[in-house]
Amino acid sequence: MSSESFLSALEALPPLRDVIAAHNLRAEKALGQNFLLDLNMTDKIARQAGDLSGKTVIEIGPGPGGLTRSLLRVGAKKVIAVEFDLRAVGALQALVQAAEGRLTVVQADALEVDLATLCEGPRVIVANLPYNIATPLLTGWLAQIRSGFGVYDEMILMFQKEVAQRIVARPGDKAYGRLSVISQWLCETRKCFDLPPGAFTPPPKVSSSVVRFVPKVLAAEAPEFKAVEAVTAAAFGQRRKMIRSSLRDYAQRFGALGLEPTVRAETLSVEDFIQLAKY
Repeated sequence: MSSESFLSALEALPPLRDVIAAHNLRAEKALGQNFLLDLNMTDKIARQAGDLSGKTVIEIGPGPGGLTRSLLRVGAKKVIAVEFDLRAVGALQALVQAAEGRLTVVQADALEVDLATLCEGPRVIVANLPYNIATPLLTGWLAQIRSGFGVYDEMILMFQKEVAQRIVARPGDKAYGRLSVISQWLCETRKCFDLPPGAFTPPPKVSSSVVRFVPKVLAAEAPEFKAVEAVTAAAFGQRRKMIRSSLRDYAQRFGALGLEPTVRAETLSVEDFIQLAKY
C-alpha cells in the first residue's frame, strides 16, 4: 500500500464524533476517559516522538482513535493499541482495516500487561493516559527501564498538569518529590506543552501536559529500583521534617555525601538520593 493510498484511507474514515455516537462511546469517569478529538493536537503529540518510521508505538487507552490516527499518519511502522473498554475496541475496527496490518488492538488492562512482551524493539510508548492510573503506569514502566536499558526508546505521555509538574520539578521546587527523583534518575524529562480542559470531550476540571522521557544509560553500580523507592518514600513521606529525622536510617552516609542533617528532603539532589539508596 503506497503512502498516498494509506493516507487516503485514513482520511476517508468518519469523524471521531461520529465514531463515538455510532458505538455509544460516551466517556466513562470510572475509566478515566477524556477524549482528545482535535486531530491537529493529536498530530502535535505524535510528532514529539520524532521519526517513527522504523519503530513500533504502543498506545494506552486509544478510545475512539484520535491519537492512533495521528501516529499512523506521521509514519509509525506499527501501532499496538491497548484498550480496556470493549466499546472502544469495537469503535477501532474500521481504523484497523484502514491501517492494513499497521495497527493491532489488544483488549486488556494496561496495569496488568507487560508492554515489552507485545513486540520486539525498538519500541516507543505514546499515550493520553487515563488520569486515574497514570502514576502507577509510569512507575511500572520506569521500573522496567531500570531492569533493562533499551526496553523502551522513549515515552511521550500525557498527564494532569500537576503530575507533569511533579515529574520535571527540580530540587527546591514545591512540586519536587518521589516522582521527580525516580523519573529524572532514569530518564531525561521535558515538559513539551500544556493542553487546556476545553481540548477534551468531556472537559476535565484540570489542565493537562505532555511529557517526554528518554531513558538514560545508568552506571553499572546503580541501585535497585526498590532501594530508590524506599529512600524517597522515607524522605518525602515526612517532607517537612529534617533529614536527620525522616532519613535517620541513612544517617551514617550524611557525612560522606556532605549532607547537613538539618536540611529537608526537598533540597537534596537526585544524585544525593541515588547515593543514599546505594547504602
